[in-house]
Amino acid sequence: MKQDIDFNRKQKVHFIGIGGISMSAIAQVLLSRGFEVTGSDAKASDMTEQLKNLGAEIFIGQSADNISSDVDMVVYTAAISQDNPELKKAQALGIPCMTRAEFLGQMMKNYSTAVCVSGTHGKTTTTSMLSEIMMDAGVDPTIMVGGIMPSINGNTRIGASGHFITEACEYTNSFLSFFPTVAVILNIKEDHMDFFKDLDDIRHSFREFAHLLPDDGVLVMNGEIEEPDYITEGLGCRIITFGLREDCDVIARNITCNAAACPEFDLYMDGTFMGRVQLRVPGEHNVYNALASLASAQAMGLDISKAMKCVERFGGVDRRFQYKGQTGGITVIDDYAHHPDEIEATLKAALNIPHRKLWVVFQPHTYSRTEAFMDDFVKQLSRADAVILAEIYPAREQNIHGISSRDMVEKIRQNGTECYYFPTFDEIENFLLENCESGDVFITMGAGDVVLIGDYILGK
Repeated sequence: MKQDIDFNRKQKVHFIGIGGISMSAIAQVLLSRGFEVTGSDAKASDMTEQLKNLGAEIFIGQSADNISSDVDMVVYTAAISQDNPELKKAQALGIPCMTRAEFLGQMMKNYSTAVCVSGTHGKTTTTSMLSEIMMDAGVDPTIMVGGIMPSINGNTRIGASGHFITEACEYTNSFLSFFPTVAVILNIKEDHMDFFKDLDDIRHSFREFAHLLPDDGVLVMNGEIEEPDYITEGLGCRIITFGLREDCDVIARNITCNAAACPEFDLYMDGTFMGRVQLRVPGEHNVYNALASLASAQAMGLDISKAMKCVERFGGVDRRFQYKGQTGGITVIDDYAHHPDEIEATLKAALNIPHRKLWVVFQPHTYSRTEAFMDDFVKQLSRADAVILAEIYPAREQNIHGISSRDMVEKIRQNGTECYYFPTFDEIENFLLENCESGDVFITMGAGDVVLIGDYILGK
């Protein structure tokens, strides 16, 4: 039995790993509600400093001494091991402990409308796009997003209404701890194969997620998902589908792209033409993100004409096909893509941008994902004119797979694409400075710290 989190009953909550983007967001919401918040992290950061300024007590380094007997609840991330000294101390004192996902799910019960955006790809962009629609409609939502939204200057917004919106990640079945009233499923693809057995296992999790909805809730789902009836069978709630297929409820037709690779399309809802939509974010994948956002706005009864204008103004999120700048006629773009499908979408968009040569600097994310999708990475990266591979960003993993980015070099070259591997960022930066020319576009790509390479080049 999970302990309820009641905003009307203030508690002292301690976060193990408080500096993470999701943990810090939860902490900010609690601070705004008058809770006492403490937390620890391995190192100081802008986020821990911000939380300190908001009134949280922050410990750098994790120690049993950070847990006092007056703590009412301990929240920890999935990365925290069971032998963590703070977790062990809390358990010894009989303090209730919850994972981040469990705590977030309990917190959702305090909102009349809880929008949870799920899917293998597109969660951050769609959550941000829909958040903009909700803010523009005046519903004053509380927002928790997995990236930096320029309009709120961060990843968190504290609203005063009963509306809440967040991303819902399938990894370790985190989203099965949530209590959505509006659930969005953008797509269901193979990913996180260090946790899931296969695609059927992933589909089962998304089915369970959809079935968390109450009968008066709404499921907003990509109508092009394979065997959608498996996901929706037995649901008592309203279902709205979106996509390019004619049997969807919310449809985009007559898609075109401008010189910046930004799509334009005719929007139809329930067979009615609503108008032409011109996006400011590139790639056909953002058509689907826009359709999901507009379908969700419809589910909440928001003004669709205003929502369409809001979608047209949406300029993107940090690290999602983000234009970083130009230097010496070279255009630098950064993108979070770390799955083959995301790479495909990003490079399809990039190839529509006028360029002399398209370079990709790719940093694979986790050993298990690199091993599982090696051939798919090779296939999609080969769309570029030249690929530079950085070493794998390990994140939470140890290299028990005996794998390296170097293993992709010859395979990509066999596809007729230039490919290079360098073990350090310094070597990559020097190579780019020597070889990139005016008119070139280069994209730093990956979920790790590869963004630093583009920042360095622009700084030079």
